[in-house]
Amino acid sequence: MTSSFRALILLAVVALLGAGCQPSAPEAPSYQFVQAWGTQGDAPGEFFHPVGITIARGRVYVSDTGNNRIQVFDTTGTVLRSFDASNILSGPMQRPMHLEATAHEKSPVTHLVVPEYGHDHLHLFGRKGGSQSTIGSTGSGSGQFDAPAGVAIGTAGQVYVADFYNHRVQLLQPGTGQVRQWGTSDTSGSAPGQFTYPTDVTLLPDGSLVVADAYNHRIQRFGPEGNHQWTVPPNTTQPGSTKTRFNVATAVETGPQGRIFVADYYNHRIKIFSAEGKRLAMFGEQGSGEGQFVRPIDVAFDASGTLYVVDFGNNRIQVFAPES
Repeated sequence: MTSSFRALILLAVVALLGAGCQPSAPEAPSYQFVQAWGTQGDAPGEFFHPVGITIARGRVYVSDTGNNRIQVFDTTGTVLRSFDASNILSGPMQRPMHLEATAHEKSPVTHLVVPEYGHDHLHLFGRKGGSQSTIGSTGSGSGQFDAPAGVAIGTAGQVYVADFYNHRVQLLQPGTGQVRQWGTSDTSGSAPGQFTYPTDVTLLPDGSLVVADAYNHRIQRFGPEGNHQWTVPPNTTQPGSTKTRFNVATAVETGPQGRIFVADYYNHRIKIFSAEGKRLAMFGEQGSGEGQFVRPIDVAFDASGTLYVVDFGNNRIQVFAPES
C-alpha cells in the first residue's frame, strides 16, 4: 500500500469520525390536533372575534372581544362561567385583548390582568371574575395608554404592556408607576427598539422580553437589562409569506424549553423559534378544518405543554398536543 493511498484512507476515516461527532441540530417541535371548541355567537361557549387566551390552574380564560366579555373553560372546552366587568369604575368591558393570568407568591389565588383596548387601562380581576382595580388612563404619559393590547407579568409582579397606538412598550412596577419604556411615545419607527403598533409581549425564562412588533411584521428581543438583542426578520419591515417572514406578527408566547411561539396573523399559521431567534418549525394554513386557521391571533400553554390557539376568523379555540 503506497503512502499516498494510506493518506487518503486516513483522511476518509477522519472525515467520517468528524461527521459523527458533529452536534445534532435542535429537534424541530411538532404538534398534533386534539380538539376544537366554539362557533360564532353570543351564547355561553360561543365567540365573536376572540382575541386573547391564558391558562392558569386548569382554567382557560378567553377574551371574547366582540362580545366584550371573558369566558372561562376547563381544559376540555366545557364553559364554566363568563364575566363582562360591569362596575362603577368604567362600565361594561370594552374590547378585552391579550390577557395574562398570574398568582401572587404568598397566595394560591389566580389574578387576571386584562388590557381593555376601548378603555385605555388594565383591569385586574380575581380568579372568579371579581373586579379588583384598574391601572392607567388615556394618554401618552408615564403609566398612561392608548389602546393597550398585550401584557406580561414578571416574577416580582412587574407588568409589561404593549401600548398599541403609543407605539411603545411600558414596564410598570406595582405601586411606583413606570420604570422603563421601549419605543418613542406617539411615534412609530423601524429601527431596533422602535415599534409600529406593538400588540403583545412575553418573557423568556431568563427575564428577556420578546415583543410582537405587529405592523413592522417582526418580533424583537430585549435582554434582562433592557438592551436590544435581535430582530426577526432582521432586514425588513415589509410583510412576507416565506418561512422567516410575517404578515402581522400579532402574538408571542413563551413555550416549553423557552421556545418562542408567534401567531402569524395573515399567513394563517403558527411559527416556532428558539430563544436565540432561529426558526424551528411552523404549521397551519388557511381554512376551517382541523389544524387550519383563519387569522390565528393568540396562543397559550397549559401545565402539560399542550398548545391552545385562538382561531380568530373561525371563532374557535384549537388544541394541539406535542408529538413525542
